[in-house]
Amino acid sequence: MRKKVIAGNWKMNMLPNEAIQFIEELAPLVKDTENEVILCVPYTDLFYSLLTAQNTNIKIGAQNMHFEESGAYTGEVSGKMLKAINVEYVIIGHSERRQYFNETDETVNKKIKAAFSYGLKPIVCVGETLEEREANKTAEIITKQTELALVGLTEEQVKNTIIAYEPIWAIGTGKTATSEDANNSIKEIRNKIAKIYGQNVAEEVIIQYGGSVKSSNAKELFTMSDIDGGLVGGASLKAEEFSKIVNFKG
Repeated sequence: MRKKVIAGNWKMNMLPNEAIQFIEELAPLVKDTENEVILCVPYTDLFYSLLTAQNTNIKIGAQNMHFEESGAYTGEVSGKMLKAINVEYVIIGHSERRQYFNETDETVNKKIKAAFSYGLKPIVCVGETLEEREANKTAEIITKQTELALVGLTEEQVKNTIIAYEPIWAIGTGKTATSEDANNSIKEIRNKIAKIYGQNVAEEVIIQYGGSVKSSNAKELFTMSDIDGGLVGGASLKAEEFSKIVNFKG
C-alpha cells in the first residue's frame, strides 16, 4: 500500500519569521497524521524551517536546484548545498520553472540525477497546457515528460522518485481536474513507468496530483485508486487549511 504524501509548495512567499510562525502553528495540527508532510520553501527560509521543524513530523524541501555541484552559476543553489543543511526533498521541473526559466526535459533529467547523487528525494512535475488538453494530447504529453525525466535512472531511483501530475491549466486558477480525470492521467503515467521499468516499480512510485488542491476537494482526490496525495500551492500558505488537507479522512 503506497503512503499518501502531502507537499506544500510555498513558491515565492513567506519571510523567515513567517515560516517559523507557520511551522509552529502547523506542527501540533498534523502531529497525528499517518501521511508524509512536506513543506517546500524558498531558499531564504530553508535553514529557519529546518530548525523549527526539528522534533516534528514535518519534512522540509527546496523548490529547485542546479544540476552542477558548484561553479560559475550566479544565483543558483546546488544539491550539495541543500544536503549540507539536511534538506530532504526538492521540487524539480515545476511548470513555472519550465515556463519562465526555460527548463527543459533534459535539464529536468540532469537535476533528478544530481538530486539522487546527493541523497535528495526529487518531486518531479509533469503536466499539460490547456491547449494540449483541448487537443486531446494529455496522455501523450505527460507520459513523454515522465519518460524523459527518468532516462538513465535505476529501478531503485525510479521507486524513490515522487511524480506530481499538475495540469498547468489548473495551477492557481481555481480550476481542478475532476477526480476521475486526474486519476486517469495518473494511471497513464503509472502505465508508462510499468512499460519501461516493470509493474513492481510502477506500483511503488508515489504519484501526486497538484492544481488548486484545497480542503474541500482533498478527500475526493486523494481517495482515488492511483492518486497518492498532493502538491499543494496556495492552500499550503494557511496552516489551518493545509492541516485539513493533510488530515483528510479517507
